[in-house]
Formats: sequence, C-alpha cells, structure tokens
Amino acid sequence: MSVAVVFDSAGTLLRTYRVARDILQDEMLTEVETTTITFGAEARVLVVLHLHSRDVIEAPPDQLLSAFFLERSVGFGVACSRRVIPAEAVADILYTDGHARVGDMQACIRQVWSCCKRESIVTMNSGVILNMDLSGIEFTVTTGGRPFDGAREAISELHRMGVPAYIASGDRVTKLERMGDYLGIPRERVYGVATPSMKARIVEDLKEQYDKVVMVGDAINDLHAFRKADLAVLTEQQSDRKPDILYASADRVIRNVSEVPGIVAELLTDTTATGKSATI
Repeated sequence: MSVAVVFDSAGTLLRTYRVARDILQDEMLTEVETTTITFGAEARVLVVLHLHSRDVIEAPPDQLLSAFFLERSVGFGVACSRRVIPAEAVADILYTDGHARVGDMQACIRQVWSCCKRESIVTMNSGVILNMDLSGIEFTVTTGGRPFDGAREAISELHRMGVPAYIASGDRVTKLERMGDYLGIPRERVYGVATPSMKARIVEDLKEQYDKVVMVGDAINDLHAFRKADLAVLTEQQSDRKPDILYASADRVIRNVSEVPGIVAELLTDTTATGKSATI
C-alpha cells in the first residue's frame, strides 16, 4: 500500500507565535490564531504578503501600508477566508486602504521578534486581515517560530518507511521551502499560500497517486482537507483549544507530531482499511 502524508505548517510542524494589531481598536493581540480571527467574520480574508521584515522595519512608520505596498511592488496571496473572494477585489482594498500604517506592522514584527529572538526562527511571515465589508485593512499580523521538537525526526522516519511527506500551508512559499530544507522535505513537495479549498484539492490530487493520503493539521483552515483525506490527524501540540467541528472531523488526535509515523505504520499494516470508516 502506498501512503503520503500532508502536513500543515504553523501549529503542526512549527511551534508558532502569532500577534495581530487591531487597527480599528488600536489594540495589540498576542498569541492569537489568525485563522480564528479571520473566520470570525464572513467578510474577512487573511492575506500573506511577499515582503521582508527588514524592509518594513526600515520604512517610515507613518507611511500608509497601501503606499508602501505599491512603492515596493509587494505581492500577496490569499491564505484563507470563509467565502471565495477574487484576487482583484483583494488587491483593490490592499493597495488603496487609507488607515493602516507601516508602524502597525512594525509593532507586530517587533513583538514577535522580542518573543522569539532567543529561539532559532526558521520562518517569519507578515500579512494583513482585510474586511471586505469595511473596504479596509482590519488587522496587521506577524507570525514566527521554529519546528517542534521531534518534527525533523518524524519526517526522517516517514521517509525511511518509504512514505513521502508534503507541506500544504497558507504561508509564503519561500519561507516554507526554507523550513522544508531544514526538515528534509523536497521543495517540489511544498505548497505555499494554500487556501482551505486548495489544501483539499492537493489532498484530492495526491489520492490519485497514492492508495491512502493522511492529512495532519491543527486549525479550522485544515477542515476541508480533513474531510477529503483518508485519515485526518488533528494535533494539539500548539494548543488544545480547537473548534468542536475539528474534533468531529478528525480520525485521530495527537499531542506530538512524533506520533505520526506510528499512526502511518498502523495504516500500512492494515491491509483491510477502506477509508475513514476503518478502525486504525
């Protein structure tokens, strides 16, 4: 039996520290779930920005973010949203917003850096959460972190078992490729800026190549992929505060990513498994 394992990144392979600045309330939110904030309102969309933190820090704090994005030709990707929103509509707001300033994003970057500077940061990403109904940037966000202890070893064990590991995440491709290099996952198996529907499509496509596909994730934006996978594994390594619907959609719940190879080994030996109804 051939098996492939698809991992989310932040909160699944990566211990992540996330902060968001509420532009409307002028408030900094620490250790938040950006996907939870995004799914808190139907009109919100989480946007990953293709920029470097150093460029943001060196920019004038009073400059409008929209002007900074245009000046630097900053590209973007839609990480998640509750409804399908055309990229053109996102761009219209992202590049014309008149409220969020560079200083709002600088505050997020500095907060993450002050928390994580003593750790080996493999990835650091910044973005914004737009509110399509308000036609503006509602939050600036930054995430940073490092692979969980045992993540590298878990990937190596899967590869020794002949099981390929993939990454499908809403984070930037370049950052994910760097993490993949560290973990030993080939770059051609890394999919970045993947929306919830794209993650599900990746799982579906892999099911045409493998007998079984396992999806490992930790957040609501993994829900669609869970439902498409032959085996859905929910990890509580980052936090055990998950929406009930995630537990209802998961076949297994784990506390550490190092448990994944054992679960896959059980799947490989269960030659009678026929899908999500099988006892693993």
